[in-house]
Amino acid sequence: MSLFHYYDKRLGPFRNLSSLPMEQAEEVQRQLVREGKGFASRRSADYLTIRRELEAAAREIFIAKGGKPQQLYPHYMTLGACGWIEEWFEEGGLLQIPLDEFEVDSVSFTYGDLFPTMRFNDDRAYRKQVYTRLEIENIIEQYGLPQQWNADGAFGPERYIEVQVWDEHVIGSYK
Repeated sequence: MSLFHYYDKRLGPFRNLSSLPMEQAEEVQRQLVREGKGFASRRSADYLTIRRELEAAAREIFIAKGGKPQQLYPHYMTLGACGWIEEWFEEGGLLQIPLDEFEVDSVSFTYGDLFPTMRFNDDRAYRKQVYTRLEIENIIEQYGLPQQWNADGAFGPERYIEVQVWDEHVIGSYK
């Protein structure tokens, strides 16, 4: 199985707001909103605060399950392709990296995007969960890939399995 990273070709891959000091990240986000282009321009004013809280929570859950994150914030990818994300960018780019290139303890998974997975309160068993590689394989056996059963989002917010990459080792060569 492969991991996919979608990005704006004008900026390059693995550009991460979480890597910036908060003030600088907020300015970048304000610029995206002012431009009014792409998916990121529709984010709420408190997006970065919420994002950092969710990233910290995901990191702690991953550590509790034996993960060994090498950084405070993850880079984001999807497990399998997701055509919907390609629509987020005016000039979209795509990188595909085999999952086996990553150390098992350097990647975590959420069944859906981190935001709705950690914030929605419904009866779905995969809410508020962060999974290891072995665990996500079991979840996929149980529920399938969201890209296949919910490509248009008609059945909820989970449209892909998000991968949080907590180590720059592999992705560094793709920057």
